[in-house]
Order: sequence, then structure tokens, then C-alpha cells
Amino acid sequence: MHPSLQPGGALQTPYYRIDEQKLLLNLQRIAQLRAHSGAKVLLALKCFATWSVFALMRQYMDGTTSSSLYEVRLGHDKFGRETQAYSVAFADHEIDAVLALSDKIIFNSLSQLRRFSARARAAGRPVGLRVNPGCSHSPYALADPARPDSRLGERDADKIAPVIDQLDGLMFHNNCENRSFSSFEAMLAQIEARFGHLLRQVSWVSLGGGIHFCAPDYPLDQLARRLRDFAQQHGVQVYLEPGEASISNSATLEVTVLDTGFVNGKLVAVVDSSIEAHMPDLLVYGLAARIASASGPHTCVVAGRSCLAGDVFGEFRFARAPQVGDRLSIEDAAGYTMVKKNWFNGLNMPAIVVRRLDGREELVQSMDYEDYAGSLS
Repeated sequence: MHPSLQPGGALQTPYYRIDEQKLLLNLQRIAQLRAHSGAKVLLALKCFATWSVFALMRQYMDGTTSSSLYEVRLGHDKFGRETQAYSVAFADHEIDAVLALSDKIIFNSLSQLRRFSARARAAGRPVGLRVNPGCSHSPYALADPARPDSRLGERDADKIAPVIDQLDGLMFHNNCENRSFSSFEAMLAQIEARFGHLLRQVSWVSLGGGIHFCAPDYPLDQLARRLRDFAQQHGVQVYLEPGEASISNSATLEVTVLDTGFVNGKLVAVVDSSIEAHMPDLLVYGLAARIASASGPHTCVVAGRSCLAGDVFGEFRFARAPQVGDRLSIEDAAGYTMVKKNWFNGLNMPAIVVRRLDGREELVQSMDYEDYAGSLS
């Protein structure tokens, strides 16, 4: 029997389900932004790397950007189109492989640039440098790229200026969970004020990710005009690197209630999944999950089955109290979720299911004990 099928052929929870129709809504907004702004758009693999839907995504995006050798290889092998390589620090034993697989390489520091730029040039790769503008939009200190002790990029324009002739591009990634166009515009103005003389000496500029322009109420036309004006003023090709913006609200984590009971007067439902193992990004940032159709008079805490005391998806309202055997759909389970899942407590990994554009559901990955044992020693 297939490990992700119940008797009778039903899919065994837990599993992630990606809905290509919902994914397409984000991709169509990306296509609109590309057309109106002239910007190129790369998928940030650090956020989402489930390559079973790359065939659809590559029709609307220009390529991928990465944070490691393995991500560079995945982008090259599975997505195609343009492959950009970035890392906080490349190792000497991997740099040649990175260069062989990438179309552009972006260094995080001047020291990395000095160490590897000659090899990049010898490989014929355009070279970029990450710049930290000292301003950012992030609701979380953990993810703030401009925090006081941040190692992410070079801050001093005077130190960058002497090597600007060695650079083809610059990368600024200073947004995280930014749903405000006015905030983005204000920070872009600060970048221009501090680094405008450098921008005019390169051919391309990446403005990174973290801009939630796929939200239905985001002023997409204003963003397109600002990006187009920026590109024309400085004579550069603009790149964006969306992660969550490209896949938000396109996937769910499907779970089943295994047990219920009252704890200090509250109904608790334990499901066959774990926030620690299967949605760890929510736990890291102290966020509650969202459950589809969670409304009504009955309050219930939905908890994971791991031994971690704080393994709790959140407290929700239901039309009726959850019972053993009920199915729940935990929403927005694509970004920073499938790439972070782990084997904590030896809980089985959720399978991955794709609902294709024609409505057909396809099981694209499942794991079992052998995968668990093989991940160890």
C-alpha cells in the first residue's frame, strides 16, 4: 500500500496541498507587474522550493534566486531560466560549482568579493554585491536585515565606491512582511539618497523580496510606476525576489483530529500534525495559524501531537465542536513551511499534493520510516 493512502485510496493526512488555481492568481499579478514596470521577477527559493509546480511558475517568472549551493542547483535543474546565486558566505570548496550553475553571483561582503571575484570573472559571471542601506521594514527583530548587528551586506558607500568598477549589480534586501507601499517608497528614496551615485555605475539592481504586492489591496500600479521610474533614472534593470508574495494563500496543511478533551475548561483538539515539525515558522515568530472556515460559537484550541508543550496551532471558533476524525485545513502553508519541515519526534513528514489547474489532485511526494532513518545515521 502506498504510504500516503488510506484503505480505499483516500489520501492519508497530514499533507500539504498546493492549489494551482490559487497560485495562478499570484502569478497573474506578477505578470502584470513585470509588464507595467519592466522589472524581472525571481522566485526566492529560501521561501518556497516545491519544484512540482515550477512548470507553471516559470511561465510567469524570470528565474530563481538562492541562498546556498543546493538552492542554486535546484533553481538551475528544476526551474531553469535565470539563476542568481547569493550566499551570506560562499565556501572555497563550493564556489566553482556555484559559478558553473549560476548566471549571476552576488557577494555579501567586500571580503568575499575580493576572495572570489577573479574566479567569477574567469567563469564569465556578472558580479553583484549586497548593500545594507541601514533602513528596513520588518515586524520581527529576528528577520530584520538592518538590525544593528546585521552581517547582511555592506553599509558604507565610501568603501564600496573604490570597487564599483568590479561590480555589474547591487542588491538591496531590506523588506520583510511589508504590505505598505508608502513604506517601500520611503525606503527606496533613502537608498537613492545614499547610494544613487553608485546605482548609476552598475547595470542591474535587485530590490529583494518581502514586498507583499500580491495582496488584493496592494497598489500594484503605483509600485509598477515607481519601479519603472527608478530603472529609467538610474539606467538599471530592476529585479525583485518575491518569496511569500508569489505563493501566499495557495496551499493548506490538511490534518485530522486524533483526540479531544477539556483542559482547564477549554476544549483541546489534538491533530495528526505539529507546528514544531510541520509549520515551524509560525512557532519561531509566535504566530497563530489560520484555519479555513473557522467561525461559530464553539471555541477550541488546536494542538499538535509532538511532546513540545507549546506545540499549539492556536485557538479557533467552529460551527460545531471538533470531534475525532474531523478534517481541518490550516491555511497559507507554503511559504517558509515546506522548506523548514523537520523530523522532530519522528513524526512522519506530510505528503505533498498538488491540485492541478484542471482540478485533478496529484500526490507528488510522500515519505516513510526509511526517509526518517536515512536522514539520521
